[in-house]
Amino acid sequence: MKNSDSASRRIFESVLFAMLGALMFAADIAMEALPNVHLVGVLCIVYTVAFRVKALVPIYIYVFITGLVYGFAFWWVAYLYVWFILWGMAMLIPRSAPKALCAVLYPTVCALHGLLFGVLNAPLYAIVYNMGFDGMVAWIASGLTFDIIHMIGNFGLGLLILPISELVIKLLKRTRFYR
Repeated sequence: MKNSDSASRRIFESVLFAMLGALMFAADIAMEALPNVHLVGVLCIVYTVAFRVKALVPIYIYVFITGLVYGFAFWWVAYLYVWFILWGMAMLIPRSAPKALCAVLYPTVCALHGLLFGVLNAPLYAIVYNMGFDGMVAWIASGLTFDIIHMIGNFGLGLLILPISELVIKLLKRTRFYR
């Protein structure tokens, strides 16, 4: 009986995580008309709140799908670490944190990641384009307007993180697989 429960749990998680990764990609596509405003950061944090370490699975399914659709170019390499950094920032918020604190922290972390997105990409671009430090700083400065838009969008959408994560956890608790 235990082996079948374990196998059922693995199948459930595999299907669920594949769907959640695909949902991240679909949300990204659905909002691509809005520059730097998307639900990817929100979903990354929601998945981290709900699944903790296992959230990396749907996050990297999203990263892989993005590479498959748009190509595994050098910009894609940044996706390997920028979403990991957001996951790590969200992991620093304990599950036991008071709800009122989470209501502020989740959108703030999401916003901070949006603001820093260009900075996080800059070292890769500096290496690829042989910019040097001054060129990298100029590249960051030239993209600051887009990073501010990213920050504002992430904060606004980040207000949805707490209610969505509570709903996800509530739904998962209805299954026998959620811990």
